[in-house]
Amino acid sequence: MSGKLLQIGLYACVAYFCAMSAAHFAGFKVPLLFIYWNVPSNHYQDMIISFCAFTYAVLFFTAARHRAAVPGALVALAGTVVGLSAVNASSHLAAMIPGAPTTAYWAQTGMIAGLLVVLVVLYQQSSKA
Repeated sequence: MSGKLLQIGLYACVAYFCAMSAAHFAGFKVPLLFIYWNVPSNHYQDMIISFCAFTYAVLFFTAARHRAAVPGALVALAGTVVGLSAVNASSHLAAMIPGAPTTAYWAQTGMIAGLLVVLVVLYQQSSKA
């Protein structure tokens, strides 16, 4: 059962990262699909992020199809949480949004961290089955 739930979670990540990729490519700045939706950016930067998000979608699709790829996908997602946390705490972000709170960015980072925890637990449980 946990193996099937893991696969569903991995496919959900595919959908999420495809949606994120499309939003960045189109410049559709909304929370959840754009972590820093209200921070100024150039469209070429958003397009670069769209290609990276598409790469994540491919990684998670591969992980859903081939169990051996799951640890790599989880490490990549952990790296994302660490990277987003570093950006959220950075003086560079604070300079881009003077006086504005970073609560929404932290909430989105927390959502991704929560997703990571769920996937790790499901992976560990499915390994024991």
